[in-house]
Amino acid sequence: MRSLRFALVAAALVAGFANASPTDPRNGAEYTTLATPQPTQTVGKKVEVVEFFAYHCPACNALEPTLNAWVKKQGDNIVMRRIHLPFQGPADPEAHLFLTLDAMGKLNEYHDRVFRAVHVERKRLMKDEDIIAWATSNGLDKAKFMEAWNSFGVQTKLRRLSQQADAYKVSGTPTIIVDGKFVTSPSQVSQANKIQDMGQLMQATTQVLDALVAKAAASK
Repeated sequence: MRSLRFALVAAALVAGFANASPTDPRNGAEYTTLATPQPTQTVGKKVEVVEFFAYHCPACNALEPTLNAWVKKQGDNIVMRRIHLPFQGPADPEAHLFLTLDAMGKLNEYHDRVFRAVHVERKRLMKDEDIIAWATSNGLDKAKFMEAWNSFGVQTKLRRLSQQADAYKVSGTPTIIVDGKFVTSPSQVSQANKIQDMGQLMQATTQVLDALVAKAAASK
């Protein structure tokens, strides 16, 4: 009887994945649902979308242009937030850079430049001193950069990143959370739909995001 139950569960899982579709994503296939939904920073009908990323992550770099275009297409339907996953712990240098640029009001100007530095120019920005040298050699005033880098606000946010990752159950990048509860990623979409082509995967990922945003909006 126990073997029969396992066989039935396995068959149900296979059937679920066989019926998976990016335009009609299924819980447990293209996305999962957090057991404990997290509070969102939106009001009204807008849906919060949070991307956990890392500057050194090749998949994040590959996703970035597609995600930016998708955010622009969604317009006022969503509020987009990015959180740098602290792979090196509570003093992660890359996350520190991200928060410093944000505090300086320079994130929009420098976000893509950091990706380019790491993935095209092959800069190693994994240590504080390397990041500070890169920032100041790329047009940022050193005194202002260091003021933001050492500020109480940036230091506080940096220490809280691990708690945020734990709350969302995120351990890898890129991971995207819609409305504080629906969790997806390109790797999850790829696995559910057996997609290997990068162009198809990017399209499928945005289709899943479209569906999850619509699902979240419908419940508001």
